[in-house]
Amino acid sequence: MVKARSLKDLASIKKTLTDQAQYEAAQAAEKRALELREKAERNLFQRAVGQVQPLTPQPRVILTGEPTPPHAFQQKKDDVLVLKESLSDDFDVTTLLDTDDQLSYRRQGIGTDVTQKLRKGHWSLQGQIDLHGLRSDEAREALGQFIKESHKRGWRCIRVIHGKGLGSPGKAPVLKSKVQRWLVQKNEVLAFVQAKASEGGAGALVVLLS
Repeated sequence: MVKARSLKDLASIKKTLTDQAQYEAAQAAEKRALELREKAERNLFQRAVGQVQPLTPQPRVILTGEPTPPHAFQQKKDDVLVLKESLSDDFDVTTLLDTDDQLSYRRQGIGTDVTQKLRKGHWSLQGQIDLHGLRSDEAREALGQFIKESHKRGWRCIRVIHGKGLGSPGKAPVLKSKVQRWLVQKNEVLAFVQAKASEGGAGALVVLLS
């Protein structure tokens, strides 16, 4: 405690105590005003929102592990169906084939020079499919899919190996004639010729795609 030695000291102490009391009162008033302002803001929000009710929690299913990726089974079935419908075994191809010195086919509007260039290897082979050992339905599906994929890749010249039929009953090249029918029915096929002897001969066709 500070002792006053004179009236002057006593007045100074009194002033100090008065200033401190005023400061504390101001601080308390400011704190009170802040509390009132925050309360008013909370009340304002409650008045604006109105009565609220908590949502009833819904039951949840907890998944374990990664979900199985979907498989496009129906799409695959549709693709197979389209291939089967678009390639008929009953299609008469004999009137469309050129049977000069070697078998060949060219779509309407395609000149004979195209098949001549095809025989001479004007276009490089970009892919091939071997249908050996496949059943008729398997070969038809495989050929249709191969032509579709080749066309998507931008391939112009491909080879289709169908065999000479030496392993067929009666040594008859059944698959060979069917491959010709199937190719003629594909819009992507512009022409085809029998392959050179070094490229399969009578057991293969060189096909030009659009």
